[in-house]
Amino acid sequence: MTALVASDLDRTLIYSAAALGLTVPDAEAPRLLCVEVYESRPLSYLTETAAGLLGALARETLFVPTTTRTREQYRRIRLPVPTPGYAICANGGHLLVDGVADEDWNRSVRSRLDAECAPLAEVSARLRATADPAWLLKERVAEDLFAYLVVDRAELPASWLKSTAAWAGERGWTVSLQGRKVYAVPRPLTKSAAMREVARRAGADTTLAAGDSLLDADLLLAADHAWRPGHGELAEEGWTAPGLTVLPERGVTAGEEILRRFLAAAGGDSGS
Repeated sequence: MTALVASDLDRTLIYSAAALGLTVPDAEAPRLLCVEVYESRPLSYLTETAAGLLGALARETLFVPTTTRTREQYRRIRLPVPTPGYAICANGGHLLVDGVADEDWNRSVRSRLDAECAPLAEVSARLRATADPAWLLKERVAEDLFAYLVVDRAELPASWLKSTAAWAGERGWTVSLQGRKVYAVPRPLTKSAAMREVARRAGADTTLAAGDSLLDADLLLAADHAWRPGHGELAEEGWTAPGLTVLPERGVTAGEEILRRFLAAAGGDSGS
């Protein structure tokens, strides 16, 4: 059996200090390995136990990091494994092969977006025009593929989010709130499409996936077996689906459990 493991990264396998969710006394806290530095400061971690499990996973399966991060943001992450043969960035907009972007894949994605969705410029202009400086902190365009706003979530009106999502939906886009970010993403720009392409190229006969956010839902639906932790937007919505196992673990310990489930499933046990 050739198992492909497509896993989200942030708050699924790696965690910021704020997202660790440690509940044990400090003297009993797990040893942490820093896997990302940003502006000369440590940013993301996994436990040493998770690092060992990830090493075993990379040896025994086709491990494919799968993220909404841009390529630049992804390349800051230094996982304790050799460079994966494949990695999915920009929510499926970029497919890295041995660390190098596959331009043919990116062109095919952009061609589909051009045919099926309103232009990015139109959507980002709408976000800028309707966002209120009272709650807007930053606005960004990622890889010329999608846009997002960093917001003060407490001040963000639910009515704005609802009306913006409806407007975008008529134009082939989805809008979702995840943490402090409002994402506007073309509907065909998905992690699942990129995962299927990697599975096709690699001849994988089993796909395994994990994720915690709304932008991971399509990935989890597309996999043969999938897991989500007890935290994140999917957990907040009580989201479930056929083939999905909901884990009770939260925070960085959920990352360890997800890796254990991947290894068990790759060995022929669904881990559920």
